[in-house]
Amino acid sequence: MRLRERVCVVTGGGSGFGEGIARRFAEEGASVVVADIDGAAAERVAGELDGAMAVTADVSKNGDVEDMISAAEGAFGGLDILVNNAGIPQRRMSMLDVPEEVFDQIYAVNVKSIYLGALHGVPALKRRGGGVIINTASTAAVSPRPGLTWYNGSKGAVVTLTKSMAVELAPDGIRVNAINPVVGDTPMAVEFMGGEDTPEIRQKFIDTIPLGRMSTPQDVANAALYLASDEADFITGVCLEVDGGRCV
Repeated sequence: MRLRERVCVVTGGGSGFGEGIARRFAEEGASVVVADIDGAAAERVAGELDGAMAVTADVSKNGDVEDMISAAEGAFGGLDILVNNAGIPQRRMSMLDVPEEVFDQIYAVNVKSIYLGALHGVPALKRRGGGVIINTASTAAVSPRPGLTWYNGSKGAVVTLTKSMAVELAPDGIRVNAINPVVGDTPMAVEFMGGEDTPEIRQKFIDTIPLGRMSTPQDVANAALYLASDEADFITGVCLEVDGGRCV
């Protein structure tokens, strides 16, 4: 087991990519804190895993993130891996039609959460002598689609933050990488499609992916597992595209 005796926090762990990561990490022996703003979803996932616990957390709130990290240390004795996966989409529309409150929420959840995760997670990782941070970015950061401008920008910030964090935290033995998934077969997909998920609209997205399908939670989880494992011990500052060739 590649993550035996590791303690991991996965934000947005109650569904989608986060659920896939939580499940894969638990299979590989990690003690997993499943954190989600939807407490019932977090409880459902954690209840199906060995050595897991659920935490209700809004990753845009300082106190919630502090409590989330404290819960991991209190329950399992430390923190080795922090997966900043929680995020929210933007409904596909003109950049000028996105309300200010939606813009603020996108950046609070997709960007500020990385800051808060570092604020409370990095000291915990240092107490263990180092560790791993994995941020979920997006192909939108490197190959943006029109109609998603502000979301694209938020994920571009995640990519830049990942690289800067990797350099700054390297002396502390903390590796920082990101995953850039293409649109996934998850509940978020309908927002990217403009609020309507039809076979025709879905096919338009699939047609832009050379391998001919959307990403899955298992695809992203397998990539996260590699980046979290000792096999990636010399990899930091990398943004790994899990996209079926979308960004080529």
